[in-house]
Amino acid sequence: MNSAIKYSAQVAAALEAGKPVVALESTIISHGLPRPSNLAVARECEKIVRERGAVPATIALLDGFVHIGLEDHELEAIANRNDISKASTRDLAIIIAFGKSAATTVAATAHLAALAGIKLFATGGLGGVHRGANESFDESADLTALSQLDMTVVCAGVKSILDVHATLERLETLAIGVVGYKTNKFPGFYLTDSGFEIEHRADSAEEIAAIIKARTASKTSNHSLIVANPVIKEMPRERHDQILAAGLANAARDGIDGKYVTPFLLEHFHTASDGESLAINTEIIKSNCALAADIAVALQ
Repeated sequence: MNSAIKYSAQVAAALEAGKPVVALESTIISHGLPRPSNLAVARECEKIVRERGAVPATIALLDGFVHIGLEDHELEAIANRNDISKASTRDLAIIIAFGKSAATTVAATAHLAALAGIKLFATGGLGGVHRGANESFDESADLTALSQLDMTVVCAGVKSILDVHATLERLETLAIGVVGYKTNKFPGFYLTDSGFEIEHRADSAEEIAAIIKARTASKTSNHSLIVANPVIKEMPRERHDQILAAGLANAARDGIDGKYVTPFLLEHFHTASDGESLAINTEIIKSNCALAADIAVALQ
């Protein structure tokens, strides 16, 4: 596997020197944001991490190689090439063997980051248990991956299109820790409050760093920790609920199911909200990058 991994010069130097590194996923670049703003946001996220004293390691696969950290021309490739698929953990070996290219999901990014010795990861929102999963068994591989990895994930909770209550129950069952950043309300991506409480909260990056160190000391770091960081300016709840209801109805009408539901609903949100959800999505990832960098520095 080592022969299939390439490190950017900056990430390699940081890991060698023991400097703080933050992993970033690439699916938001290739599939989550429209061109050309996707490349601009990706560059800005990396800039935010650097300005706060850490090194960004955007993770992706290009032509059969795993890249831990992307040089700028590689970031451009992920943003602009038309042959970039979306890879979860189960897809990695196939894409590497066939020399293909892919952006990595939360599950795949966390797996590869852990393989590289990176234990802090910033993303937008987690996947989870889908609505109607009691019949479809539709549950994101994110949960399985995070139940097996020593990773701290900074996110805006789970996507509000999911079954948030069922997802929180699965997080508890899988022993995945959850701490709210300056909140006891579990955020729901576009919403600062999904309607569910968080038992634990931390009010600074230093407090979160202390939790991470205590996880190691207590030997509970074989499962991940979720740092739930609510978006600063949420979508009006009534507007959100109306758009979601319409999107779910359209998905049922068109027979959209399985892994196609999430991109379908997110695209519906972007269209129906006249770009408001896209702007919120952008602010979510920027905020999470900043907090993850602060935690990485505090861990030093």
